[in-house]
Amino acid sequence: DIQSTYLSMQNKVPRIPGPTKPAYTYKGHRDEGFALDWSPATAGRLATGDCNGVIHVWNIDNPIAPSSANHSIFTGHKSSVEDIQWSPTEATVFCSASADKTVRVWDVRGKSGPQITVDDAHLDDVNVISWNRDVAYLLASGCDDGSFKVWDLRAIRKGTTLAHFTYHKGPITSIEWAPHDESVIAMSSADEQLTIWDLSVEADDPTIESSDPLLKDYPPQLLFIHQGQHNIKEIHHHPQIPGVIFSTAEDGFNVFKPAISVSS
Repeated sequence: DIQSTYLSMQNKVPRIPGPTKPAYTYKGHRDEGFALDWSPATAGRLATGDCNGVIHVWNIDNPIAPSSANHSIFTGHKSSVEDIQWSPTEATVFCSASADKTVRVWDVRGKSGPQITVDDAHLDDVNVISWNRDVAYLLASGCDDGSFKVWDLRAIRKGTTLAHFTYHKGPITSIEWAPHDESVIAMSSADEQLTIWDLSVEADDPTIESSDPLLKDYPPQLLFIHQGQHNIKEIHHHPQIPGVIFSTAEDGFNVFKPAISVSS
């Protein structure tokens, strides 16, 4: 029940007006960009990617009141950088996804290019990635063709995946591992669906077999489908309340908790 949390958000206390200007503007990109991620391991370290395939890593002097930033440039992608994720455990390592169909792993200490490149990671643009915060060797990626994959970073050089699902019929627009359950992942798609998956479910488990023909098109790992929003752009799990998910779309945003157990 999240009613009490919702009501607390309705508190009519006076609000302090937000700043009208950014605290600091960092310049260096020569084109617009979509990829951006703060390092969870190093305060003030920010990675950004642009449509020219260039990645900048900024080391901000003071994250609270910034005045300058040293930065490094990383090149290698042949098309737009669509998403960036820092490693949850390695302070110098990050991963990038691109419209060039590749997933690349970088180390800021290396200046000769990516440490790992997965060519043809997907058959189309790789739109989004998510690094599992509890199992640091698991990475998920979502593609423009509606598929998503789960990678074992210990063996990613081989180009083989732990899982590959093709349920969605439109581009994957957002993907994120659950912070309270290492095997649960949520994603949104341009097919107007938000889905939640439990990858710990075994496909050959006899307890999940069903004779219902209506279920034959649904993978056993698919736990929940949320519909009713148009053009869903982004989803996030609530960091404190297990199971609660936020989704943003062209027609507004939803806050909901599926009627399933998605937390341990």
